[in-house]
Order: sequence, then C-alpha cells, then structure tokens
Amino acid sequence: MLPLSFRALALSSALFMGGFAFSAFAHESDYSDKALNEQLVMSTVWMQASAEYKALSYQAFNLAKMQFDHYLSQHTGSKKIAVVVDADETVIDNTAYQAWLIGKDFGYSNDSWQAWMDAAEAKAMPGATEFLNYVASKGGEVFYITNRKESGLDGTRKNLKALGFPNIDDEHLMLNTSTSNKEPRRQKVAENYDIALFMGDNLNDFSNDFRTKGLAESDAAVEKNKALFGTTFIMLPNPAYGDWEGKVYEGNWGASAAEKDQMRKSKLHVWQPAQ
Repeated sequence: MLPLSFRALALSSALFMGGFAFSAFAHESDYSDKALNEQLVMSTVWMQASAEYKALSYQAFNLAKMQFDHYLSQHTGSKKIAVVVDADETVIDNTAYQAWLIGKDFGYSNDSWQAWMDAAEAKAMPGATEFLNYVASKGGEVFYITNRKESGLDGTRKNLKALGFPNIDDEHLMLNTSTSNKEPRRQKVAENYDIALFMGDNLNDFSNDFRTKGLAESDAAVEKNKALFGTTFIMLPNPAYGDWEGKVYEGNWGASAAEKDQMRKSKLHVWQPAQ
C-alpha cells in the first residue's frame, strides 16, 4: 500500500455531501496542507514510538508463523508453498516519510515518494525479517506484491535486500507495472504455488472482494470474509493512510485541504452529552 494511496490529481473543486458544498466555506483558503498534515502527528508518533504498535506487528507475524506451520502440516498438493505479502507498512516501515510531511505545506507527491524509494531507508516491520526467513527455511517462497511503481524497483530491491529479506529477485518482487489491481499478480503466483496466507495493511492486499467504492461496501466485504482474518488474511495496523482514506473523500482525492478536513470529521461518531 502506498503512502496516502498515491493521491490522484482530480480536477473537481467542490464535493457535495448531504446536500452541503464544502467549497462554500468562506475561509476555506485559510486552511492549508500544512494544517492538514498536522493530523498525521498522532498516527505517526504512535507508529514510531509506542510499544503497542510494535506489539501488534509482532502479534501479526507470530500469528502468521502459526498459520504457516498449520498450512504446511496439512498440505498435500504437488505445488510449492508461497506466502504473499504487501511491502509498505506490511514488511517495511515508511513512517519516516510520513513524519517528513509534517510541517510542510504540501502533501504526498510522486517526486518526493520517488526520492524516498530511491533512498532505500525504510526499516523492517518488527518480526517481518524473522518470519519471512522462517518461511524460506521451510521451503516456502515469499512474493512481494506491492503497488510501488516500476520507477522504484532499484531502490525497493536495494532496501529489501539490505533488510535481509529472502527471494528478492525479478520473479518474486512484483511491482505495479500496469494496474493497481493486485488480483492479476495474485493469480500469477497461484498458477505455480499454493498460497498459504496473505499479509497486508490494506484490504485490497487480500482479495478483489475489497475493491469497493465506499466505506459501507468495505464494511460489508469484511463481514463476508470475517472467518479469513487471522487464518488466511493477516492484517497489519496502519492508521496513517490507505484506500480507506479515498473512500472517506468519496474518491475525490483532489479535494482541498479544507474539504478533506471536513470530510474526515464528518465520519466521526460524536458523543452528545445529556443537557
């Protein structure tokens, strides 16, 4: 999953929700990207500083190991076994890039993200290196299905190799070459491998069931697939960005900072104390 879900440059300047046009705010121009970036502070400091975040990462990879062992013990097929993982916020940590945006009067951009990928400075998620090498030690293979674009191949390869991850080659490192839809790449792996489990921080890392347009549809897809979470689907925590954010904006990534602020707050369930 890529930071801020690679915000597309939409041209629309006003978004109507519940009959109200956010572009009508008189002081909209006073609300800047720098102000919106301040909302990254709590999620980013939690991801970088809290022991709870580290614990959740270890929990995910401990669970993945248990499920991989179980799958291995039950496997009777003739195909090799694979584990499919996303890269960003699943096996590598890009919170330094998120932290860099704080205090800046601009958001995510292709140019700055390219520079981050080229720097190859992302750290491993806690437990990731150990688990992926455990898979390899048991004869399994790891496929990295990421929506990083081909322009980031060299930096991504350098980064993953430096972190000691296995199977870093052209077959196993599957970047976005033509579509952000990961299903064709998952199917390509499934042609020659039995996939034990999928790991990701974004629902679209798991199945096309989750390629939904809205929050309600995503919620329904989770309910439909709830038995697979913790068994076939292992989810990593990422409160900073994701496809869910675009659904908050109803697909309007080009909305202004003020509009995004209001759309985010419109999704909050607010306690109303008794009068």
